[in-house]
Amino acid sequence: MSKYTKKQVSELVEGRANWETVHRMLSMPKDAERFEMYLEVLQDKVSFDAKIILPLGPHLYVVQTKNKHWVTMCDCGHDFGDYKENWKLNAAVFVRDTEEALAEVYPTLMAPDPQWQVYREFYCPSCGIMHDVEAPTPWYPVMHDFEPDIETFYKDWVHLPVPEKA
Repeated sequence: MSKYTKKQVSELVEGRANWETVHRMLSMPKDAERFEMYLEVLQDKVSFDAKIILPLGPHLYVVQTKNKHWVTMCDCGHDFGDYKENWKLNAAVFVRDTEEALAEVYPTLMAPDPQWQVYREFYCPSCGIMHDVEAPTPWYPVMHDFEPDIETFYKDWVHLPVPEKA
């Protein structure tokens, strides 16, 4: 039995939980049921049928499709492809690589030199939500943040059955 309610977990996800609850949830040992409750809260927020198995960001998930494939998916249901592949390669990308474009996000005289650093903004091509930003040198390849080991996470960390995979 969880120490927290689904309502409290939902308030935490939405950024509406009071400070005392947030502090307690973050600093105390995690109960086993909270991850399942967290997934339920996330699932309730989306309209797609695929089962969320791991959140990657505020609006980005690894999901299990009806045919048991694991893919990266946006809140809106946009499928970025196999979860082991770099989802950013299937995103809409805006590169801030001029002084004018960088000045839109930096205060005067604080922007980097676009010869040395650029901003890459990664958006969902379906709904337009920004999922990530990188600030590399202009020639650097698109970063693949990480490839989650879902099997180990489920078996060894949250002690839940691993979702089926095709």
